[in-house]
Amino acid sequence: MAVLGGLGAVRAAPGLWRRAARAAAGLGGRRPGRGHAVDAAQSPPTFGFLLDIDGVLVRGHRVIPAALEAFRRLVNSRGQLRVPVVFVTNAGNILQHSKAQELSALLGFEVEPDQVILSHSPMKLFSQYHSKRMLVSGQGPVVENARVLGFENVVTVDELRMAFPVLDMVDLQRRPKSTPLPRNDFPAIEGVLLLGEPVRWETSLQLIIDVLLSNGNPGTGLATAPYPHLPVLASNMDLLWMAEAKMPRFGHGTFLLCLETIYRKVTGKELRYEGLMGKPSVLTYQYAEDLIRQQAERRGWVAPIQKLYAIGDNPMSDVYGANLFHKYLQMVKRDGAEERGAGGLWKPRPSATQSCASILVCTGVYSPKGPEATRPAQDAEEAPFHGHRDFSFSPGLMEASHIVNDVNEAIQLVFHKEGWAL
Repeated sequence: MAVLGGLGAVRAAPGLWRRAARAAAGLGGRRPGRGHAVDAAQSPPTFGFLLDIDGVLVRGHRVIPAALEAFRRLVNSRGQLRVPVVFVTNAGNILQHSKAQELSALLGFEVEPDQVILSHSPMKLFSQYHSKRMLVSGQGPVVENARVLGFENVVTVDELRMAFPVLDMVDLQRRPKSTPLPRNDFPAIEGVLLLGEPVRWETSLQLIIDVLLSNGNPGTGLATAPYPHLPVLASNMDLLWMAEAKMPRFGHGTFLLCLETIYRKVTGKELRYEGLMGKPSVLTYQYAEDLIRQQAERRGWVAPIQKLYAIGDNPMSDVYGANLFHKYLQMVKRDGAEERGAGGLWKPRPSATQSCASILVCTGVYSPKGPEATRPAQDAEEAPFHGHRDFSFSPGLMEASHIVNDVNEAIQLVFHKEGWAL
């Protein structure tokens, strides 16, 4: 069973995103007020923000104007954040410090690398695999990213293809002109890291399947494919994401869907994950909560951070994930259960966080004019589920605490609720 960070909710069709999930949010139905009189700027904050990036702050390489307005409210006259903020993105084909620099240039204030959580950041917790020889898939600085995460011995898909050129046969131009001699000096691969969508899907799909079917020795063949197969760690389950195009683009979740479908068709068995991370995994939100706490401590804010507000544009990753984490927090509080990192990977410090509210914006994947916003309640069971195969859910998890136009309106909403000056 994969380490999902989920709660084992019963599988059901997605609910309507437009109805407010009041129990998970406590935001009420009011629009954010303007010129709220109470100014709590002198008081330590007791709340923090988890901000998605694509579709909330930027579209492709362009900053969304509302994001600049939002950060004029979030940053004080000294250029410091008034409340703790962590950027939680399902992107992964970039280095953490590069993403921080990119955000700093776009938003006009300095974003520190430890304020940015990439989809694969929680892989740092999977130390039992850090010394194993892992095949890594993705694009961009995949080797450097893997090493930053703690993986000491990685092989890229391109390196594997060069070692065994007869494995990659879809592109006629890349097929070897002659049959190379078989190799027996290539060390066995012990696991697979899926950090993000690759460029040549056909090559990555073929070679990953080869590694799993051969138990890490793709130059040989096995009469029977091993099962359970080698450990697979994956991040970013987004089926779709929003860039400059008018319609959403394929995300890494689409690649995972292809991989799972091929594996099941070939073997008759389900592809299994040792870890699935990125939103909507509870593990990712626990990781973000810990960074929020550390940020507050560095700023000398002594009041505990009791509320988190997660702002995103994707109902499946942002809304589902925030509501799932809120449900987890309520379970720990109600049952007095010991709080642990998902899968027992690590034990977080005792948490003061009591709630996590989901706020959905209309500048990215979600559109108030789309069919998901107008579908009658009786048709909810027929609505397509864009979440990952291993995430069962209840309709309430897809219902945002509040729907606003953009991130600036979301910040105003929260400041109004918390009694902070706009």
